[in-house]
Amino acid sequence: MLEVKDLKKSFGDRKVLKGIDLNIEKGEVIGIIGPSGCGKSTLLRCINLLEEPTSGEIIYNGEKYDRNRNLSKYRREVGMVFQQFNLFPHLTVLDNITLAPIKLGILTEDEAMKAAKRYLKKIDLADKANNYPDELSGGQKQRVAICRTLVMNPKVILFDEPTSALDPEMIGEVTKLMRDIKEVDFNMTMIIVSHEMKFIKDFCTRVIFLDEGKIVEDGTPKQIFDHPKDERLQRFLSKINTR
Repeated sequence: MLEVKDLKKSFGDRKVLKGIDLNIEKGEVIGIIGPSGCGKSTLLRCINLLEEPTSGEIIYNGEKYDRNRNLSKYRREVGMVFQQFNLFPHLTVLDNITLAPIKLGILTEDEAMKAAKRYLKKIDLADKANNYPDELSGGQKQRVAICRTLVMNPKVILFDEPTSALDPEMIGEVTKLMRDIKEVDFNMTMIIVSHEMKFIKDFCTRVIFLDEGKIVEDGTPKQIFDHPKDERLQRFLSKINTR
């Protein structure tokens, strides 16, 4: 479904990604873990083409994409949820959710409004439709941001540290919504960068350990967390709590 071939990304002289090869099948839930600064978020941003790779290829359903070729078409299929929500502060919740699908011609205004209200009802935020982002809690903002992505009807969703900006009691709200999405749509493909190791271990079907811009180990959650092979991964896991 989605293939990343020899992806490299440098910022000046600093090489962040050093040749990433990754094949992602439809319906997979992939967790990307690793120490801070190893290139996890940069990898997601390159996959979404928010960052232009220095070299390498992004292939989706057999077609190559880059920032100069079919970008809007690609972004309709591959959505992204950001760490800091990225909601427009001057727009209401409803307008934040409906802006992109209306502007891109994916949905009519009536269709977008109906879809947005349906999603807001599902996450118990129907009463917040006319509120502004600064009137919401962090957990509510992130759930709205996820709804904004879902209204675009993507086939792949990239989650970049979706809970790191939240208070501990709000993390459960967001992870529950992610579980609910998967229960409703088994074909939804997700790629998740997160430091919530227990969630990654319990939720993902596959886990990738990234270190110094390279994929060091790739396997099932059981293989990665219970039977790590690489010494760097063993050291990383010894410092964190996965229970």
